[in-house]
Amino acid sequence: MLLLFFIGISMGAFDRGVIGPLLHVIERSFDVTPRLASWLFSSYVLFFMIGTPLMAKLSDRYGRRNIYILDILLFAAGSIIMDLSPSYQFLILGRSVQGLGSGGILPIASAFIGDTFPPESRGKALGAIGSIFSIASITGPIVAGFLIPYNWKWIFLINIPLAVILIISGFFILSKKSSDYKKGFDRDGLIIMALLFTFFAFGINQINESDIVRSLIRPSVSVPILSAALMAPLLWRVENSSDDPIIAVHLFREREVRIASAIAVLNGLAQSAVVFIPGYALVDLSLSESLASFSLIPFLATVDLSSPIVGFLLDKFGSRSIMVAGSLMLMTGYLLMPLISSKALLFILAEVLMGLGIISVIGSPLRYIMLSETPPRHRASGKALINILSSGGQLVGGALIGGIISSIGSEITGYRASFLFLVAVAFTLFILSTRLKGRKEQLAAMKRNL
Repeated sequence: MLLLFFIGISMGAFDRGVIGPLLHVIERSFDVTPRLASWLFSSYVLFFMIGTPLMAKLSDRYGRRNIYILDILLFAAGSIIMDLSPSYQFLILGRSVQGLGSGGILPIASAFIGDTFPPESRGKALGAIGSIFSIASITGPIVAGFLIPYNWKWIFLINIPLAVILIISGFFILSKKSSDYKKGFDRDGLIIMALLFTFFAFGINQINESDIVRSLIRPSVSVPILSAALMAPLLWRVENSSDDPIIAVHLFREREVRIASAIAVLNGLAQSAVVFIPGYALVDLSLSESLASFSLIPFLATVDLSSPIVGFLLDKFGSRSIMVAGSLMLMTGYLLMPLISSKALLFILAEVLMGLGIISVIGSPLRYIMLSETPPRHRASGKALINILSSGGQLVGGALIGGIISSIGSEITGYRASFLFLVAVAFTLFILSTRLKGRKEQLAAMKRNL
């Protein structure tokens, strides 16, 4: 069962990573501007945010197996559309279908673990999933680099045989069990949620990072973001009154869920800094562009190697101890970055600390909390909530950090200021982590929700 999830999660992580190296090739192939090309990222994230709660809710209602297989089918269909796309519009369509399918893969895998693994072993399984995700994220750009000289569309064909294996195996290996919860589907909530996320993603995408303050008052930015803000209380009201809400807002009644949700948003901000590390290496360490592109290897290797260890420690010490230690390491890593003074060894140390911090705060520990606090019929929906909030934090964080880098003095001063801002984010994560339940309370909550 875990092998099926490993392959499915690898597909999503792999394709999320290949777009970066492909951007310039796609711009030339379809003659589009960099701003338009950025929708390859934005459309995926948008439909990932919509697909996450939708597929999670469907799996809670109609069974994990059926919806997991549906997600794999959607991801494969999106890959085929991208491979055969005659125009850029079809490429965006394929990327959107991929995002919709990918949105359900990780929450359903985590929910399956909650359904089948005893509380004392869940951390190891979640840690293994995190490690596989990291490996696939590293592999994606490498494979893309090898295939670009031949035919970049071949990259998406890799998913097809894997999807066939997953679909056939899923019917025999995964449990068919579905919920007996037969109340009406929350169509109003789904429509409002989709509109809110669409307005939010469109507004963020239109922000000019070199002049973030002025761009916020432009109608192309202010109108969609304001529309999203006005729809948020409407969505909350509709979901609170729904018999079976698409977004499980009732989970916010639990103090632990509220803290975990705040941590998820801040972690989205923290994660968005990772994409700026190669640029910082370029200007501060005076590396060539080719060498700077490899500067993320210490961070990614740390995340990959430490993920299963974090899962093991979760079973032994619980989320609070791991996340408190992780937030302190993250804060130290961010603090070292503006102080490195062109020293490569300190740069690598900072990346290692950032990797240890991020994997110890987000990922397995947050999923562990949601498995502890949610009953079986809302397990996937609880995990989806964390994914939505983290994705929203990443969208905002990318624009915000890009704005800090572009608007403060020289480029290197802007990078350093952005890392100091992230020190404050990590400190807030530390404070929030200290307020989580201890190990004994967490195990008691898990056993209540078996």
